[in-house]
Amino acid sequence: MTTVEENSVASVHYTGTLPESGEVFDSSEGRDPLTFLVGHQQMIPGFEQELMGAAKGERRTFTLEPERAYGERIAEAVQQIPAGMFGDITPEPGMTLMSDVGPFNVVSIEDDVVTVDFNHKLAGQTLQFSVEVVDVRPATDEELEHGHAHGPGGVNH
Repeated sequence: MTTVEENSVASVHYTGTLPESGEVFDSSEGRDPLTFLVGHQQMIPGFEQELMGAAKGERRTFTLEPERAYGERIAEAVQQIPAGMFGDITPEPGMTLMSDVGPFNVVSIEDDVVTVDFNHKLAGQTLQFSVEVVDVRPATDEELEHGHAHGPGGVNH
């Protein structure tokens, strides 16, 4: 297997930008490449789709509309919660916290009410990626069984 396809393990360097402003929202620059098991819902859908068929050393630049990235913003995902529900945690605007239903962002605090947003921070945004495929290989049986890529030397949980 020399190209990115379902059940392969791809390692990529990438830079993600917001096309309207050019702001970089994420990058692997200065870090190890991002390694993932293709076709196992570890990446946003459009990212994998755009890399299908890419070979080691290939560079691709692509733009993803919200529906192929983190989805549209959902108004109902912004909720008001009594501050007492946070227990020992003192919420502050900008914090990202975890709940039983997933992560959420603290938007504001007014009196004893905390406004939170369960939308991903990039929901509703068009995203642009510049990606270089550093390596691609077939997934091992163990990786397929576990549903994710393993690092050098085997399992890194």
